[in-house]
Amino acid sequence: MTNGVVVEAETVLSSSAEVAGVAEIAARYAAAADRDRRLSKDVVAALLGAGFARHFVPARHGGSAGRYGELIGMSLAVAEECVSTAWCGMIFATSARMAGYLPEDGRQEIWDDGPDTAIAAAFVPAGQVEKDTAGWRLTGEWRYLSGVDHCDWALLCGTVVVDDRPTRRFFAVPRRDFRIKDAWFTVGMRGTGSNTVLLDDVFVPEHRSFEDGALMNGHGGNLGSPCHDVPLLAVAPPLFAAPAVGAVLGALRRWVREDGAPGALDSRSQEVLTRSSAEADIARLLLERAGRVADSGALTRGEAVRSARDAAVAAELAVSAVGRLFRASGTRVQAETHPLQRSWRDVSAATSHAALRFDRNSEHFARHVLGG
Repeated sequence: MTNGVVVEAETVLSSSAEVAGVAEIAARYAAAADRDRRLSKDVVAALLGAGFARHFVPARHGGSAGRYGELIGMSLAVAEECVSTAWCGMIFATSARMAGYLPEDGRQEIWDDGPDTAIAAAFVPAGQVEKDTAGWRLTGEWRYLSGVDHCDWALLCGTVVVDDRPTRRFFAVPRRDFRIKDAWFTVGMRGTGSNTVLLDDVFVPEHRSFEDGALMNGHGGNLGSPCHDVPLLAVAPPLFAAPAVGAVLGALRRWVREDGAPGALDSRSQEVLTRSSAEADIARLLLERAGRVADSGALTRGEAVRSARDAAVAAELAVSAVGRLFRASGTRVQAETHPLQRSWRDVSAATSHAALRFDRNSEHFARHVLGG
């Protein structure tokens, strides 16, 4: 049982059929998610049942210790029908990966009832953190935790001072210790329910915290799961770009079927189809390569910065492609309930994520290439 969502204990690593099932359910609830500003319990149950939450959980805790390329493919497929569903599935997976850097006792506490525990993470430091005997005390608010209404744990980032220097730490907090503030009122990605978490003098023991160095550098600490031995820069940008690229693939498919067919012989429609499909394909191929490299087990710094660069480019291609489809479809697609305008809003919102900022990723790439 995860916050009212039942998951069978024998859930196994997702198959293509299971992911297709998630996409089908996500399509059914996509408009409702956009309206309600959160996913339905049925959609979350489908995500957990397909193995998103357990995807990066170490095998010793019953998880799949999965591959990045597979998660990218899963996200692309689900996002064709609902970007918010794919985004939350990706967040469940990556938040569990982050929890894998906790000490053994912390990991055991989180996954004591099984690996399908839904976790939401806030990566940006916030709140106030004070050292206490055998742990820390946390007070304040942390924003933008996607899917948190359906989660049993939150993984929160805060800053502590170690040897006179600020150091980032992550803290695992159970659902009983935090409140959720309904604060997610946005233009796009409404269905992610990326609400705010509030804590008031909450004690977090030592075994439920870790410094961010292991996460950033990919030092898994002999977890027996290669997915924890990959630096964050190599994988965070491609994973965050995947839902946006998947949304474009879905929008393109629907445009061809519903919007493009009447003007198939029109030169403008032909150009829209050709350019947008090419951009979507290029973006997908860039992400798939990043997934293969991350799963190779021999990642170099050059490959890591290239993957981050490629993800930023893929995000820009997604924005270009969906914008072109939207502009070419006339006034009717601007109706609030039309799927194409929802894709346009969702892609614009998803690609604004800090992990996909072109300036940051180009700086990493240029410094490596030019030796700056």
